[in-house]
Amino acid sequence: MSATLIDGKGFAASVREKVATHVARLKDEHGITPGLAVVLVGEDPARQVYVRNKGKQTVEVGMNSIEHKLNADTPEDVLLDLIATLNADPEVHGILVQLPFPGHLDEDLVINSIDPAKDVDGFHFSNVGLLSTGQRSIVPCTPLGCLMMLRAHHGSLSGLDAVVIGRSNIVGKPMANLLLGDSCTVTIAHSRTKDLTEVVRRADIVVAAVGRPEMIPGDWIKPGPTVIDVGINRIDAPEKGDGKTRLVGDCDFARFSGFAGAITPVSGGVGPMTIACPLANTVTACRRANGLAEPDGLTA
Repeated sequence: MSATLIDGKGFAASVREKVATHVARLKDEHGITPGLAVVLVGEDPARQVYVRNKGKQTVEVGMNSIEHKLNADTPEDVLLDLIATLNADPEVHGILVQLPFPGHLDEDLVINSIDPAKDVDGFHFSNVGLLSTGQRSIVPCTPLGCLMMLRAHHGSLSGLDAVVIGRSNIVGKPMANLLLGDSCTVTIAHSRTKDLTEVVRRADIVVAAVGRPEMIPGDWIKPGPTVIDVGINRIDAPEKGDGKTRLVGDCDFARFSGFAGAITPVSGGVGPMTIACPLANTVTACRRANGLAEPDGLTA
């Protein structure tokens, strides 16, 4: 048995196409151009590339891209003043402050200073609470991307047994709430779960979001489940030469592909969706701000 690869890169391209269609309609029918503001604090090269890719894709789908790059030692009050300005700007429909922050900044304070209606990361405590109680919210991007791919692969998720491995506020907890909303039977597992192997083995859907390279071996699953590997871990690759590295997920991909029915690769799986979904959330936020219907195919 060889698992079907879930093409996150291709799926993300289809999401961007839907976003571009909605943006064109907003411009043509309502004279509105959605705007996404991204704030980066610090000079980390990897985060700079990530933000640059977001900005490029924002422009490609026809939206306005606003970037604010601040020095790593930017005082907290300066950052909060910038966010307040973006909150008040009617041309800005989505705000994203790139994580992680330098250590002198209070992450919760900064995130919760964003207008929840513009919080396209879905991390504001208001959006977290709305999601957990089954109400309309802005959904965190990585779980939203995972849900979109699962729906596309399975159709209905109703009644399926889902195990989410990892309990972070960014992926594990919101992912579990989304799966509950689609009528799955959901278990959140973690490093202290008793009989973790048996818990995982009963799953029809496995979402691995632990952040530990190849922690989950392929023989933990029964034949045929769908595996969404959120992990992106860089490990040494001596076979490529001295100092070389490679990316792996939280699952042992080579062994999983012999058991799973379908699986996301690393890279080219969940990662591209994490960049595409802020664009989808910005369109959603824009339409809500203007009293318009939810955008088809872009929400949970």
